[in-house]
Amino acid sequence: MKKILTSLALIGLVAAGGVAFAAEEAHNEAAPTHFPIHEPKEMSWSFSGPFGTYDKAQLQRGLKVYKEVCSACHSMNLVAFRTLSDLGYNDAQIKTFAAEYTIHDGPNDAGDMFDRPGKPSDHFPPPFANEEAAAASNGGAAPPDMSLLAKARATERGFPQFVFDIFTQYDAAGPDYIHSLLTGYDQTPPAGMVIPEGTHYNPYFMSGVSLKMPKPLSDGQVTYDDGSPQTVDQYSRDVATFLMWAAEPHMEDRKKTGFRVLVFLLLFGALVYMTKRKVWEGVAH
Repeated sequence: MKKILTSLALIGLVAAGGVAFAAEEAHNEAAPTHFPIHEPKEMSWSFSGPFGTYDKAQLQRGLKVYKEVCSACHSMNLVAFRTLSDLGYNDAQIKTFAAEYTIHDGPNDAGDMFDRPGKPSDHFPPPFANEEAAAASNGGAAPPDMSLLAKARATERGFPQFVFDIFTQYDAAGPDYIHSLLTGYDQTPPAGMVIPEGTHYNPYFMSGVSLKMPKPLSDGQVTYDDGSPQTVDQYSRDVATFLMWAAEPHMEDRKKTGFRVLVFLLLFGALVYMTKRKVWEGVAH
């Protein structure tokens, strides 16, 4: 009888522990302490890896998404119009593109500020006069500048993933995060999770359960002229690629230089070894 009672007590403890664990897991799901809640999806990018390059057609589509959607709230203060030549545009096209923007300049000879059409030497103008105006127009949270967003928003990948990243040369954490964030708005929050009023749930947001920015993209919102899919997924891929270029426009040159340096070091090392063998081959050891 004693053994039976002991066994029943153990079964009861195990069952209670399982219920408690399930309850704790449910609680943690509704009140997470680590963000983002879901790890960004690892996508396939043309610029990934040691030999990756930018797809100019994709960069041009990403620029169009930024111009027609993102630029209404987000600035890109560090990017000059003249650098759009990297996207495959010629001088005439860049001048036309820059002239579509109004630049607040001055003072003139009379000491007054004035507006003028943009020039290739200008940078993308901000959508708001200052950060306070940006915050006031967006529920108290100023939208971040997008010039370096693809590098600044890279999420940390824990052990052992970061070890593999060293060998695979993984360098797309920022674009992966941007793509996941832009495509993660339609998910339903877990039962019991409290979403602050005026915010929008997104399990890929790196600073909380929700953010002020509403879903910015929808299917068919931006018209592509090259026949590419006009979907949220494609828009997100394209603008993430464009923002990666904005953050690291010289990436291709850096990778080419790095490869040449490695080849030089290998050849130099081989020549040094052969020279050492030649010099010391007649010397008794």
